[in-house]
Amino acid sequence: MTASNKTSNKKELSLEMREELFRVLKARFEKYMNRHKGLEWEKIQVKLEANTEKLWSLNEMERTGGEPDVVDYDKNMDEYIFYDCSAESPKGRRSICYDRKALESRKNHKPENNVIDMATAMGIELLTEEQYRAMQKLENFDNKTSSWVQTPADIRELGGAIFCDRRFGHVFVYCNGADSYYAARGFRGSLRV
Repeated sequence: MTASNKTSNKKELSLEMREELFRVLKARFEKYMNRHKGLEWEKIQVKLEANTEKLWSLNEMERTGGEPDVVDYDKNMDEYIFYDCSAESPKGRRSICYDRKALESRKNHKPENNVIDMATAMGIELLTEEQYRAMQKLENFDNKTSSWVQTPADIRELGGAIFCDRRFGHVFVYCNGADSYYAARGFRGSLRV
């Protein structure tokens, strides 16, 4: 097997893994109908079956504790939109700083990874502040944790990065050094299929 074949196979799930992921996603879809009123699971599954790389990305979201679920449908693009809908920031994506520049700037106690590289490797997009606020209208998320969100370039150029959480019934947006990392801060992603 050539190296290119190994790479392409990496983003495909075995039949057993696909069946298990579909079972989990369908059960979550049916349990949380308030997140996607008017959408039908069968149509979503057909789209997923035609997009094996996107299915692989959803599995990565699931594997790292994100509990992905459909939150919207873009009629113009004919795409279903998945967000990480775990109650708290995904456990498998915490204790990481914002980006590679922040990671490389740390002299001591470097985290194992960073948000931007991890999201890219998973094939997902980091939620924007607007998407995070929209997600919070579906349910209450991040009552004990926080999640990094896409940071505007002007803030990042000054060394900062933004994150959000829900406290006291409100969504808050904060800024921290991009090189900071905490056990209770991870990130949430989105995927369009």
